[in-house]
Amino acid sequence: MFSRTFLPSEKQEVAFANISDGGIFTIIQFTYHTNSQMYGILKKTASKCSHISQTYSIGRSVEGKDLLAIEFSDNPGQHDLLEPEIKLIGNMHGNEVLGRQLLIYLAQYLCSEYLLGNERIQTVINTTRIHILPSMNPDGYEIAASEGHEYNGWTSGRANAQNLDLNRNFPDLTSIFYNRRRFRHFRSDHIPIPESYWLNKVVAPETYAVMKWIRSFPFVISASLHGGELVISYPFDLSRHPQEDRMYSPTPDEQIFRQLARTYADAHATMSNNDTERCGASFANKGGITNGAQWYSFAGGMSDFNYLHSNCYEITVELGCDKFPSEMELYPEWLRNKEALLSLMEFVSSCFYWVLLGANHKLQQAGLLFLLFISSNFFKLIFTELHRTLASIIEAQMKSRKISKILKTLTLISLIQYLYFCRVSAN
Repeated sequence: MFSRTFLPSEKQEVAFANISDGGIFTIIQFTYHTNSQMYGILKKTASKCSHISQTYSIGRSVEGKDLLAIEFSDNPGQHDLLEPEIKLIGNMHGNEVLGRQLLIYLAQYLCSEYLLGNERIQTVINTTRIHILPSMNPDGYEIAASEGHEYNGWTSGRANAQNLDLNRNFPDLTSIFYNRRRFRHFRSDHIPIPESYWLNKVVAPETYAVMKWIRSFPFVISASLHGGELVISYPFDLSRHPQEDRMYSPTPDEQIFRQLARTYADAHATMSNNDTERCGASFANKGGITNGAQWYSFAGGMSDFNYLHSNCYEITVELGCDKFPSEMELYPEWLRNKEALLSLMEFVSSCFYWVLLGANHKLQQAGLLFLLFISSNFFKLIFTELHRTLASIIEAQMKSRKISKILKTLTLISLIQYLYFCRVSAN
């Protein structure tokens, strides 16, 4: 699609489609934005693309700043049956600012390219509901930004205004999962938050807002954008052995997480390259991805919580060594990450829905609609071979007119977990 790059006054800008009143181009300024500027850009973008976008607040920070998200969908504000929902989160650590900027640019890009008629972007938005939260920690960002990229320390602004690390502040459901493994038929999702969490921990308002957000939408996949390394990390982040700080600790859905992580790393300009300069750790020989606990173990992380409290598969995207790069690096970083961000959003497009389509039309309509409604709120990604097995079994039962028997045989929880399938490789 059409684009132009300018270098006015030594600051890099790029022009895309016209979404400004009376103008020819929308100018995406590759500079840092204050919180108020970020809010203004998101609201203006949603206004220009009001038929596919809206902004909403998921809560407020300690200092009362909006945690403002922008949504893109062909039906904004509504969950469509069987339309997968994804979320992208930036700036969880206030001094890790590149992800915040990339998500601001992404929102502008999605709006402008949709209006331009970019079929790829239109397909993504028309088939997926996308939620973008550029800054989960606007208070911490202000501390980091006040020092600037030249003087910012490694941790200045990392925590929120309560001095809490938000990525250690979520309920530790992973320990509960490890304890449950001893029992047969244990659940690896929708683990409730223990009462002790509310009694024994200071829960940051930013953490609470995101937990409520996760419970309010049936997110399928998610990415949290960080900085300090160049790698994609995936759950579990807490080691399966409490005495081991670096132990490979896979989830039951290890292959799906690896595929999701590889989707971003392979589409990134340099992340999976062996000759890419790293920040200290050696991830190039792993294709630019790693199991979180194998890298380093910690409890209370957001990614583990997403997976165990809901059906959402969240990866952690470490964008590079410099947590607060100079403004001159923002445009090159956008070019390195744009395709990866789009590929991640398209990941669920490689999935498909097998909701008894082509089934015996004598199925009771009310029953089918009930299943559709239930499944729309409990998406679950599973392997190709498993979905083929289930599909073939149900299809055979349909042909032999035993569909009522199969529906009675399968439990409701099985139905709502296996109505949404995803093609992933087994590597």
